[in-house]
Amino acid sequence: MSVVRVTTITFDSNEASDIAKQSYAENAPNDFPEAEQLLGIHAEGNMFIAVSLYADNQAMERATATRGKALDSIQGIVSVDTKVGTVEINHTN
Repeated sequence: MSVVRVTTITFDSNEASDIAKQSYAENAPNDFPEAEQLLGIHAEGNMFIAVSLYADNQAMERATATRGKALDSIQGIVSVDTKVGTVEINHTN
């Protein structure tokens, strides 16, 4: 069963969120090669939500160091909220 990590980042400005959104789109596929699926959602102007699906907890944990470095490099973060769970449905058409 796949696991998911949902990270919601609130920024101090819309501009900071835009920069992070662009960086995630450009770098996440290479930074997180074990991810089965990556979603980036720009919400409410100054919020960005990253959703990462992994085959198992071990794969997700291997990505943790890269995730920490990526978060540390982002300017303008006000808060980070992370939730981890299991994927119950992953439907695509």
